[in-house]
Amino acid sequence: MNDPLRKNEFTRREICRMAAAGTLLGWGVCSSADSDDQSSFSLCYILASSMYGTTRLEEILPQVAKTGATHIDIWPRGHADQREQIEAMGHDRFAELLKKHNVRLGMSTCYNLGPLRLQSEMRFVKKLGGRLLICGSVGPKNVTGADCKRAVKQFVEKMKPHTARAEELGLVIGIENHANALVCSPESLRYLADLSNSPSLAIALAPYHLPQDPKLLARLIEDIGPRLAHFYAWGHGQGCHKKLPKAEELEQMPGRGTLDFGPLLTALKKINYRGWTEIFMHPVPRGIPILETTAKVTDEINRARRYLDKLIERRT
Repeated sequence: MNDPLRKNEFTRREICRMAAAGTLLGWGVCSSADSDDQSSFSLCYILASSMYGTTRLEEILPQVAKTGATHIDIWPRGHADQREQIEAMGHDRFAELLKKHNVRLGMSTCYNLGPLRLQSEMRFVKKLGGRLLICGSVGPKNVTGADCKRAVKQFVEKMKPHTARAEELGLVIGIENHANALVCSPESLRYLADLSNSPSLAIALAPYHLPQDPKLLARLIEDIGPRLAHFYAWGHGQGCHKKLPKAEELEQMPGRGTLDFGPLLTALKKINYRGWTEIFMHPVPRGIPILETTAKVTDEINRARRYLDKLIERRT
């Protein structure tokens, strides 16, 4: 393409090929098997363990079904400690807990490892039946234009041994647009979508880290559609880096802040998104539950879920 920032010109044949390969995560995340049927569009929720801080997995796992999810996203120290809990109890014991509560491992969030040290975590995710690993990017920060394209291309090259291994295992590496990183802007996300040639290297989109413009975010979702592996239902609100009154901190949650998720959901429906949606926020300080009790955390996630589901109903 002459303009690499134009909407990706994927044909229907290309999209179907990528879906079959796993790029669209059309391989079973959602129950609807027909990737061309948009009439039954709904969000497939996954629960982030970090929402409960360092609460024990024995207490978190029963909450998964209560939040309308079937899978859990496991977070490590810094934001939680459930990944370390699993190592302490042993993988077999964790598998028993998953079975007991009818929960499946969906993904592992690996910011502590970064994209170039995922090989061991891939084995863990594969062993426990997961599908996705989330991390940030590496390279020069906040670059633009030709420098951005060059740096993203170099990043994709560095990732090839890791994406090849992920392909072998049937896994996907999702790169989040984290602030102050190489992949952090709409421009860099479009370059990553254009330059990635592996079905196992995809995008985890976090609206929090982008301009809070619903039209811009909706266009971006459409542009990167075939490469969208994970969607965070997460607005910026008043941020997550300084201590605020709890009501203000919670403005990161869908339906509380100023970000209108309606256009974003319309765009997700337009691309027939079949990956997971994670209702999300960061507390201050990191590592604590977003609210005082497990029950209150679950109630808040469900409030946000009702907001998102009602928006979908209004737009169908």
